[in-house]
Amino acid sequence: MIVRKLRLKRGWSQSQLAEMAGVTTRTIQRIEQGHRPSTETCKALASVFEVDLSLLQPEDKQMQNETELKADEQQALLYAKRMKEFYEFLITYVVLAAVFIFVFHAEPVVYIIFAGLGVGLIVQGLIAYEVVSFMSPGWEKRLVERKLGRKL
Repeated sequence: MIVRKLRLKRGWSQSQLAEMAGVTTRTIQRIEQGHRPSTETCKALASVFEVDLSLLQPEDKQMQNETELKADEQQALLYAKRMKEFYEFLITYVVLAAVFIFVFHAEPVVYIIFAGLGVGLIVQGLIAYEVVSFMSPGWEKRLVERKLGRKL
């Protein structure tokens, strides 16, 4: 998560960071999901971010605890990710709706399909703006606690 924090702090996309570091976008995605990067990848990222290598590759448990994100930072990053996904879906919906309605304006099935997609867009917006907490981290935590029969 520290890579994501540093990347967002600089306003870079995953593909921009990947290009600057000389790795694939998928590598950056994996690192941001918690996979451990190779030493070479850590060196490249440290160089791009202009930070000490130990920040990206903590050696001992104490240093690892210092570089981990706080709970509120993790929540904020998750919120930003959900908002980004919502707006990406919204833009895609608007563009596709405009094209399909223009091309197939006489076909009623197009209106039915986009009405259904519109409902999906509304639901995703409610989740992104945290109006509905379905499948949120809190929901997931409660589900795990219920399965375990105890608090985490």
